[in-house]
Order: sequence, then C-alpha cells, then structure tokens
Amino acid sequence: MTVRANVGARSLAGRRIVITRAREQAGQFRRLLEEAGGDVLEVPTIRIEPPESWGPLDHAISRLDEFQWLIFTSVNGVESFRQRLAAKGMDPGVLSRYRVAAIGPATAEALNELGVSPEVVPDEYRAEGLLERLRAHIRPGDRVLLPRAAETRDLLVKELGRLGADVDEVPAYRTVAVREGAPLLRRALESGTVDVVTFTSSSTVRHFVGLFAPGEAATLLRDVAVACIGPITAQTAAELGLHTDIMPAEYTIPALARAIIEYYSKKDEKE
Repeated sequence: MTVRANVGARSLAGRRIVITRAREQAGQFRRLLEEAGGDVLEVPTIRIEPPESWGPLDHAISRLDEFQWLIFTSVNGVESFRQRLAAKGMDPGVLSRYRVAAIGPATAEALNELGVSPEVVPDEYRAEGLLERLRAHIRPGDRVLLPRAAETRDLLVKELGRLGADVDEVPAYRTVAVREGAPLLRRALESGTVDVVTFTSSSTVRHFVGLFAPGEAATLLRDVAVACIGPITAQTAAELGLHTDIMPAEYTIPALARAIIEYYSKKDEKE
C-alpha cells in the first residue's frame, strides 16, 4: 500500500530534515519527506536487535494456549514474534485463535500481513489509548502475553494488573544506541544547514542527546525545529531540554510527515 503525504507538494524544497529512527525502518518516512522536496539526512541513533535471550519469548510461545490475549505495542514486537514462531516451525496463523490487540495502525497492519485481524486498535496510538479500549474487554483472571521491547514504560503492565489481568511481559527485542553518525550529525548542526530533527520514539531522543555533552544538544538545536511523533516522545524531549515545535494529532509516520509539511507550508505563506 502506498502512503502519500498529500499536503503541499514540494513544500519542503530547500529544507534539510534529519531522521534519527533505526535505518531499517526509515524508508517510508524518507520517501514521504523526499516526495515533498525535502533533503533527508539519515542519522540513526538506535538499532533494533534481538533480546539478550530468546528464552523467555520462546517459553511463552510454547505455552500459548495458557493466554486469552496477545497484545502487541510495535511492529518490531510483531516481527520478532513471527521470527520465533518460524523458528519453532509454527504458522503465524496460529495467532488467530487468540484475542489480539495492537497499539496502532502500523502494528495492526503488520498483524494483518500475517493473516491476523486484531480485535482492539485504539483511536489514540499510545499505551493510554490502548488501555482505555481494553477496559471493556479484559476480565479478571485473563492471561495476557505482552511481547515488547526489553526496556519499556511499565504503564500497561500496572494498569492491566489493576483490571485483574495476569500479565506475562517478555522481551521480544531491544533498542541499542548507535553512535557512528555522531561526527556527521555534529558537522551538519554546527554548519546551520539542518532545518528539522525528527524523533519517532523516546529512545531516539535519549540516544540523540547522548551523542553530545550535557546541555549541548539543546544548544545545537536552538535554531532547529524539533518534530516528535507523539506526546510521550515530546515529553522525553522536554525532560532532556528540547522543545517540540512539530507534533501530529495522529501518532504515525505519515502523520508526522504531513505535520512537517504543513509547518513549512504555513511558514512559507507568512513569509
């Protein structure tokens, strides 16, 4: 399926935009920005890797029949789950036996590609929105499998527990810092040629700031627009001294691209 930004064609001409998300996941975002004329500089600050051990996830898969719900909070979680099913010689279609929830449309689409239609997809694509939708479905005593990043907000686990669910949280992947692009990023920022730096997760913000000395990132971004995919990422940015200038109402990559395009369309109109 082709997703287009559909706002202000070529309105990013002459604008240089930094993408900090993992390189293997940056393709769609880059294309949307380039279609609008943007000059994209990919400087990933994170890389997606397997968890330190597949043991907990493999063990959970071996006893899938104990669970009533499978909850996926990222495309990475879906892909890791698919890989481990394949390693055990299991068809992904087995997931259709269970009640499945996805945190947003990208995760839901990844499940659809495996032949699984999630029962719950919230209107607000973050943990809070997912919890709100699950309140009407989760029953006391339900066993929930939550395969996700090794280090993640514990909101889901706590709140599902308060609903009476028995949650089995297992690491399906981890994000690690990437520092190789630091010299290129520094040169670009110090030269004043960067217009926007984009963050698509809290981990991209943390590891971006970690490339520099304390307080230096905020100084380097003083005249650069900061674009965050959603409020959790923006909150992390604020905690690290960065002000968010651009944030979409819908927390997806196409929406973030549209928000950047709209930001500069309006800016050009004023000028």
